[in-house]
Amino acid sequence: MNKAELIEKIEFMGLREAGKSGPLYRKLASILQSMIKQGILMPDASLPPERDLAEALGVGRVTVRNAYKELMAKGHVVSRHGSGTFIANHASRISQPLWRLTSFSENMLAHGKDARTEILSQNIGMANDDEAEKLSLSKDCQVLRLDRLRFADNAAVAIEKAVIPLEYIGNAPDHDQSLYALLAKRGFRPVRALQRLTAVVLDAGQAKLLNSRKGAPALFIERIARLKDQRSVEYTRSLYRGDAFDFVAELKIGDHDV
Repeated sequence: MNKAELIEKIEFMGLREAGKSGPLYRKLASILQSMIKQGILMPDASLPPERDLAEALGVGRVTVRNAYKELMAKGHVVSRHGSGTFIANHASRISQPLWRLTSFSENMLAHGKDARTEILSQNIGMANDDEAEKLSLSKDCQVLRLDRLRFADNAAVAIEKAVIPLEYIGNAPDHDQSLYALLAKRGFRPVRALQRLTAVVLDAGQAKLLNSRKGAPALFIERIARLKDQRSVEYTRSLYRGDAFDFVAELKIGDHDV
């Protein structure tokens, strides 16, 4: 939708109707919110800069600024530094079972989604104290540290920080290569894992990477995966968008309670 069509639609939806009470910025925010929910404004579509929209509507720039702020607070739009304001791209919710050990790529494939990866950073070095403890390594062991942004189709849904002992992984994976697939190819596919889940909120940097808003709910997961002989092969800290994932656990009554 171009700017002229957007202005026409906003006016048509009653921005200046006398019967609607309340501040003008809230009327504008309400109209834009309705356009988003109706699919008139699509995910990732850009909104006009504050000054341009204000001039086109004949309102003050502060009116548009406050309308954008209200939409941002509700998670309907996101601000990308240096680029502008965009309609938020909320990924369809993905159910991830907690009783089965799978990779991100495998889980996306099971849901019919394209798993894509952007490598944020990678390096090889000696294990630090925390890594050595979590992976039961001596401090002279080398590890691969790999920070990645994970996508479900075109939506960024998770930030992963993985640490793998170099003896198991060999070289760093290619851009979209699954860590578990690479480990399996070398005969070191993990068979069990311990995960700890914590509810958190996104900070400004995390929100920017995930096209979300600062303070949005997220789930932090710490995983230590092991081989059949109990050697630790993976230590990963992941941050999942709270609006994208449902983590499901199957519970059974214990034999002593039957």
